[in-house]
Amino acid sequence: MAPGKLGQIGSLAPSRSLFETAGKSEAVSTIPFSDYFKEALSRTSNLLLEADQIADDFAAGRTDNIHQVMLAAEKANVALQFTLQIRNKLLDAYNEIMRMQI
Repeated sequence: MAPGKLGQIGSLAPSRSLFETAGKSEAVSTIPFSDYFKEALSRTSNLLLEADQIADDFAAGRTDNIHQVMLAAEKANVALQFTLQIRNKLLDAYNEIMRMQI
């Protein structure tokens, strides 16, 4: 690895996010990974809250659309699993760095 390459790790930008809509067509900009992860956590939280609200509405009889309830629950589940996998990979990388001997 070249000496100047290590500083570029902080500005990684994914080529495509699972949280983006399919019709979105804007240029990919370089954002810090921490900002990307915070946004992913925020969107995951919003999906979980939305799924809870829709399930509560269904249980209370305010809606009878079971498809919407299941779709919201699955979206929230996929987002949560994706976020947990990112967290696990970050922890694995951190632990690997801590095991390195200098």
